[in-house]
Amino acid sequence: MITNSAAGEGEVQLFQKVELLTPASIITVNNIEVQIIRKPIKNLHLGVYPPNGRVRVAAPTHVTDENVRLAVISKLGWIKKQQAHFQSQPRQSQREMVSGESQYVWGKRYLLEVAERPGKHSLVIKNNKKLLLTVNPNTTRANRELVLNEWYRTVLKERIPDLIAKWEPIMGVTVAGWGVRKMKTKWGSCNIEARRIWLNLELAKKPVKCLEYILVHEMVHLLERRHNDQFRTHMDRFMPQWRWHQDMLNQSPLAHEDWEY
Repeated sequence: MITNSAAGEGEVQLFQKVELLTPASIITVNNIEVQIIRKPIKNLHLGVYPPNGRVRVAAPTHVTDENVRLAVISKLGWIKKQQAHFQSQPRQSQREMVSGESQYVWGKRYLLEVAERPGKHSLVIKNNKKLLLTVNPNTTRANRELVLNEWYRTVLKERIPDLIAKWEPIMGVTVAGWGVRKMKTKWGSCNIEARRIWLNLELAKKPVKCLEYILVHEMVHLLERRHNDQFRTHMDRFMPQWRWHQDMLNQSPLAHEDWEY
């Protein structure tokens, strides 16, 4: 069985992280470089990852390179479609964390204003137009960004509990735990056994409906593990406009990342 996902679109990882039995290998299929990672899993999993559409296959240890090649060939149309999507998606340049730069909060654009003075670092919204970042003199770009990211984390954590409380009775599921962290390849993930959900820190920059869509997506995994027809039926029932929210999220600019793996 082959499963596939375009990372960064809210797809949940289907396989738990395990120790690799063999180093990764590389094959080329129709001029596309494919990384193969072998794991003690049952199914072959094909993924296309940002920012440039890198292709990776997680394969059971007994599957040969030739079998992987045939699986990739069968999905070439889908792979090229996902690669074209990532290459056409707008991407922010790296933020220098100086006054005048654009930053986003819940889908709205704000101008960053940096003020240097001794004391505790802080960040507040000013006049509903600016993000006022106050830092100690000579604070590095990296530390300014750290202050911003911790503020984003706080903003997200203020929203999530109410959304979970809203959707648990509607969906008939219980979320045992949740957290926020930076993710490079997906908007959210769900540990089904622990009933724990993780949400991407970047969601604080997107419209609130995008956060709600990803949260509902991950909560549906507590009802259906895989992205199959039953999963989509649940999504259609709970959030009929979920595809519109998905498109909104996928069309919004990606953050700058070094994208190292």
